Amino acid sequence: MNYLVILICVLGFMGCENPVVVRQQIPPPNNWAERAAVTTIHDSLLEKGSTYLPVYSEIYQRNQNFTFDLTATVSIRNISLKDTVYLSKADYYNTHGELIRSYFDKPVFVKPMETIEIVVNEDDKAGGTGANFVFDWAVKKNSLIPFFEAVMISTTGQQGLSFTTQGIRKK
Repeated sequence: MNYLVILICVLGFMGCENPVVVRQQIPPPNNWAERAAVTTIHDSLLEKGSTYLPVYSEIYQRNQNFTFDLTATVSIRNISLKDTVYLSKADYYNTHGELIRSYFDKPVFVKPMETIEIVVNEDDKAGGTGANFVFDWAVKKNSLIPFFEAVMISTTGQQGLSFTTQGIRKK
């Protein structure tokens, strides 16, 4: 009987636990200095490009006077099984085309089949409703080019919203 009472008490305490788990440092923050690219590949052997990626810090709801804040996860994917991608720029612009921040100042690498992420927090409204990223990259000639995608999400109360955007190669 005592075991039954103890079991009920333990289950009761466990039932009061907050079901939302906040994971610290997952994914780990990008340490751009550790990703510094050291390459011996001659420029003439590289294909260079630039990709534009639309993201949204907020979107309109009901009318132009109300917005819904969003978290944006920017995914930089190397889809090659064998070749490294080199990024020389990851710049974040707001709705008005003003540079908000540059994420690194030296070229960085993305290993084969690796994905690195940039997270724009929900409370970071600097980008606005028409934020943009521009990435400059390089790969070995005849290699697969990187894939850029953003997932925007927010959940407030019983309302949830999520959608994606994909990068467009500029050159």
